[in-house]
Amino acid sequence: MNGHNQDYKKFLEPSVVSKLNSIELKARMVVEGFMVGLHKSPYHGFSVEFSQHRSYQQGDPIKDIDWKVYARRERFYIKQYEEETNLICNIVVDVSKSMDYKHDASITKLEYSNILAASLIYLMLHQQDSVGLTLYSDKIESYMNPKSSRVYLNTLLKSLANVKPSNQTRTSECLKSVVDKIKRKGLVIIISDFFDDPESVLSALKKFHYKKNEVIVFQVLDPVEKSFAFSNDAVFVDSETKEEITSQPYQIQKAYQQSMEDFLNKIKNECLRFGIEYNLIDTNTPFDKALFSYFKKRSRLN
Repeated sequence: MNGHNQDYKKFLEPSVVSKLNSIELKARMVVEGFMVGLHKSPYHGFSVEFSQHRSYQQGDPIKDIDWKVYARRERFYIKQYEEETNLICNIVVDVSKSMDYKHDASITKLEYSNILAASLIYLMLHQQDSVGLTLYSDKIESYMNPKSSRVYLNTLLKSLANVKPSNQTRTSECLKSVVDKIKRKGLVIIISDFFDDPESVLSALKKFHYKKNEVIVFQVLDPVEKSFAFSNDAVFVDSETKEEITSQPYQIQKAYQQSMEDFLNKIKNECLRFGIEYNLIDTNTPFDKALFSYFKKRSRLN
């Protein structure tokens, strides 16, 4: 993909990416589109020396300054060494039935989450970071330890490609067991709609924080779940229990919107209070928004 190619933006659009064949191709196109975009943005140059350099800080040995980078940028950067740059990351994806939902969006919450997880895995393994993957519903469906080999990419992506949405959601219990499995602290990225009791979800999220992990949360919703903008009479079916209720949406729209807003604010505010990076994303959002959030966090961990 050429740097001057304006097509890069389309590969960040969920509706376009979802039509590509394999999950590896989806991840690669999203990451390439993102990287081309970085060069056209205020983050210009951020990616090039991304895993090998960090800004000079007082007290750093002068011998570690990279003068070539200084010549190009007129800013001091320090060369980093392998053990300094490698990050350990666990990506945790909710694959429960409630994630298998779309209204008018082009893809379900689960498809969006899988492409986002695959893109992050692709990006990190190409940065020599170690990445692991956990899939959960009402139990841990699979847990794969973080590794940094490129060969591991296929294993992780295959696991995402084979996901079948199943069971009800038990986010808090599953997150608590993931905390216990993580042996070395690092970055934890959690992708879910968090449709579970907010108190217990938050207490699980805080456990990662107490164990000195950095945490990024992506709360992925269908646009209609945020707005509840259904037209005419609608039948609502609980995706996990199959119960149906018929309602005139405008009668319950206001109450729904208020309780959804309260729910989202509670999760967001508590996350921020504990230094957890919180992102509310709907399934129409281009993927670069989520990747920027990861990139900003990653650059601060250097």
